[in-house]
Amino acid sequence: MRISWEPFHVETAHPFGISRGVKTGDDLVWVRLEHEGIEGWGEADPSGYYGETADTVEAALRKLAPRIEEVEDPFRLENIERELASLLGRNGSARCAISSALHDWVGKRAGLPLWKLWGLDPADAPLSSFTIGIDAPDVMARKTREAEAWPILKIKLGSNDDEARLSAVRGAAPDKTLRVDANAAWTPAEAIEGIAMCAEYGVEFVEQPLPPTENDELAFVRSRAVLPIVVDESSIVASDIPRLDGLVDGINIKLAKCGGPREALRMIHTARACGLSVMLGCMLETSLGIAPAAHLASLVDYADLDGAALLRSDPFTGPRLEEGRIVLTDGPGLGVERAAAGAPA
Repeated sequence: MRISWEPFHVETAHPFGISRGVKTGDDLVWVRLEHEGIEGWGEADPSGYYGETADTVEAALRKLAPRIEEVEDPFRLENIERELASLLGRNGSARCAISSALHDWVGKRAGLPLWKLWGLDPADAPLSSFTIGIDAPDVMARKTREAEAWPILKIKLGSNDDEARLSAVRGAAPDKTLRVDANAAWTPAEAIEGIAMCAEYGVEFVEQPLPPTENDELAFVRSRAVLPIVVDESSIVASDIPRLDGLVDGINIKLAKCGGPREALRMIHTARACGLSVMLGCMLETSLGIAPAAHLASLVDYADLDGAALLRSDPFTGPRLEEGRIVLTDGPGLGVERAAAGAPA
């Protein structure tokens, strides 16, 4: 099997703010695996929060290239990925790109989309939310009005004037489902107060109110919370989930942090065994990066797969969102192609 890759840059349609800062773009890596004349595609969407950059992804791919080129049977997914995990550890986005490309290859070789190979029904997928990043209240209200077609909004908080921001969004969307993500920015006292405030504005649940290391504090907050708590940064891979049992109500799975679709499947089943709800999320990703999660979406309760919708332009076409509805095709593998404008640049 031959591996090749190409780094590229994407820009956001608007500055995208969370509690840790503001982004106007991201550096991603397009990975391709070729075998028997078939090419599987994957995308690495590294996050500095998890210690990855496009440079570390490329370094990981160079390290793995000799081993990948020895692969003679890409259908041995479990064995291949187990070995890659032992070599890369928690380099989640690099592993995700390879895992996604392997699954794309298998689907193309079989002539079937991943959702059919997994025996799933896309009609069962929940609606995806659309994210409104932290900004001045009037700007957040304007972005909310621009997102009129989306029935569910995810609001980033965790900065000064959280209530003013949430009030502006609710005023611009009085009847929509709202979810709040604090991105680990609150103290326990702020979390209890913030969750109560969110309840007053009809928020459905709150995501990651505390830093991921504060499990004792999380138990304290949940015992006083008036809304469900879902965690993201606290739950990276399946082995993280059992210790969260009883501390939270749900987890958010991102393939770019967990290592790809196979680990995401393990996380879904582990969370279910613990009685937790499950959300599939994303980074700032193209349609290629979103695609593996989109194929899994019928297995979860909530979706936040709007990464490509937040970009100025998308260099790929594939699974898409229509007013929050996840639309898959019968295209083999991930069902992703280059956009009319061409390859990433």
